[in-house]
Amino acid sequence: MGNRKLGGKGTSPLLDLQQLGQSVWCDTISRSLLDSGELRRLIAEDGLRGVTSNPSIFEKAIDGGTEYDREIRTMARAGFSAARIYEVLAIQDIQGAADQFRALFETTGGGDGYVSLEVSPHLAYRTRETVEEARRLWKAVARPNVMIKVPATPAGMPAIRQLLGEGINVNVTLMFSMEHYLQVAEAYLQGIETLVASGRTAPAASVASFFVSRVDSVVDKLLQEMESAAGGAAERERCRTLQGRAAVANARLVYQKFREIFGGSRFLGLERQGFRVQRPLWASTSTKNPRYRDVLYVETLIGSDTVNTMPLSTLAAFRDHGVVRATLEEDLEAARRTFVQLRELGIDMDAVTLKLQEAGVKLFADAFDRLLASIRSKQQAVLSA
Repeated sequence: MGNRKLGGKGTSPLLDLQQLGQSVWCDTISRSLLDSGELRRLIAEDGLRGVTSNPSIFEKAIDGGTEYDREIRTMARAGFSAARIYEVLAIQDIQGAADQFRALFETTGGGDGYVSLEVSPHLAYRTRETVEEARRLWKAVARPNVMIKVPATPAGMPAIRQLLGEGINVNVTLMFSMEHYLQVAEAYLQGIETLVASGRTAPAASVASFFVSRVDSVVDKLLQEMESAAGGAAERERCRTLQGRAAVANARLVYQKFREIFGGSRFLGLERQGFRVQRPLWASTSTKNPRYRDVLYVETLIGSDTVNTMPLSTLAAFRDHGVVRATLEEDLEAARRTFVQLRELGIDMDAVTLKLQEAGVKLFADAFDRLLASIRSKQQAVLSA
C-alpha cells in the first residue's frame, strides 16, 4: 500500500484506522480538554472513540495548572481531605468525558465510547480493597460507558473476575507479558460466565491494556550493555539489530493468542449471548527513543478488534504522517525469532516484564502521592490565608 491513505486525499489516517477495525482512544484527560471543545473536535474530526486516564495523567492535569484551583479552594474551606478533593475532581472529569462520548457509545451498541478511571495504585496488591473501591467508583461515576481500571497483578486477577461477574466494566491495565495476557483473558471469560450464570442480561465490557514502548526501553538498555561488552563484531551486530524489536514482537504474539482464544468455541457461545471480545488495547504507544519513528508503536500494531490509546502528541504525529495498513500479523516468524534470540543472549523476558509491572505500579503510586501532596499544599495555602 505504500504511503497511500485508505480514505484518499485529505482523509485523516486516524479515521482510516477504523476501516481496519482499530479504535483510536486518547491517553489523557484534563478540564481544559473537556471545556475547550477539543475533545468534541477530536471525536468529530479524528474519530476518537474513547479516553484512558491514570494517576500520572491526573497529576499532570491537576498539578500542572490553575484550572482546578477554584474548586480546590472551595472544597478545602469545606473541610474536604486531599484524597476526597482528588476523587471529586477526577469523577467530574470522567463524567464530563463520558457524557461527550455517550452518543458514540449508544450508536455503537456499547462497542466504543468508553472513559477509564483507575482504582488507587496503592491497592494493586490487595484484592478485597480493590473490589470495594471499584464498586464505589462505578457507583459514583454512574455512567454506563465508564471502565474501572484494575492492574493485572496477582491480586488484581480475582478482583477482575469478581467485578466483571457483577456487570462492572473493567479496563485491565499494566500488562507486559504473554503470561499476564493469558491470565487476564481467562479472568474475563470466567467473569462473564459468572454473569451469565447469575441471569444478568446486560453484558460487561472490558479491554486488556498491554503496554508496549516500555518493553523496548528496558530491553534496549540491556542489549546496549551487552553490545558494549561484546568481544566480537558478530555479537555486537546481533545485539544492535535486536534493539527496537522486542516490544512489537511481544504485542504481535499476544494478538495471535487473542485471536485463538476469542475464536474458540468457549467464547463463541458467549458471543451469541451478546458478549463482545475483550479487545487488546495497546498502551504506552508514544516513542521513547528519539532514534525510532515517532509513530512506530501505532503503525506496527494495526489490526481488527484492537484499540490504540495515544497521548495527544502521538495522535497529532499520526494524523500528520501515519501510514495505515494491517500490520499486526506481519512477520510473525520474525517475532518468534526475536524472543528466541533474546533468550539465547541471556535476556529473561519473564523477569523483564515482571519488573516492568512492579515499576508501573510504583510509578502510578508515586504520581498519586505527588498529586495528593500538591492538593494538600493548595489546601494549606487557602486555610492559612
